[in-house]
Amino acid sequence: QVQLVESGGDSVQAGGSLRLSCAASAYTAADTYCMGWFRQAPGEEREGVAVICKQPTYYADSVKGRFTISLDNAKNTLYLYLQMNSLKPEDTAMYYCEATPRVLMVSQVFHEHMYPYWGQGTQVTVSS
Repeated sequence: QVQLVESGGDSVQAGGSLRLSCAASAYTAADTYCMGWFRQAPGEEREGVAVICKQPTYYADSVKGRFTISLDNAKNTLYLYLQMNSLKPEDTAMYYCEATPRVLMVSQVFHEHMYPYWGQGTQVTVSS
């Protein structure tokens, strides 16, 4: 069974940095087409932040130049990371790691409903 476990969320001041991690057990690189980070603020819809599909990476306009997504395949576990720099209060949200075996078109990579697997989320709070 696919399990995605996020970690690394914290409370930081604006301008600070955080690194989120996601461990995907029983889910090898061969089974994954895209993995990504989505976030949801209170009262808002979940939105795509950064996605990696094999090698190509995709970023929401709001995080380009500040966030970096990366993937590491180690033995039986796939690790997804999100390095977040120059954090802003509007980055405050619950961040979810999501994965899909589906082959996605570029126009679909931020369509959250295309990802059948997600974790429990990790909270990021940025204060001004």
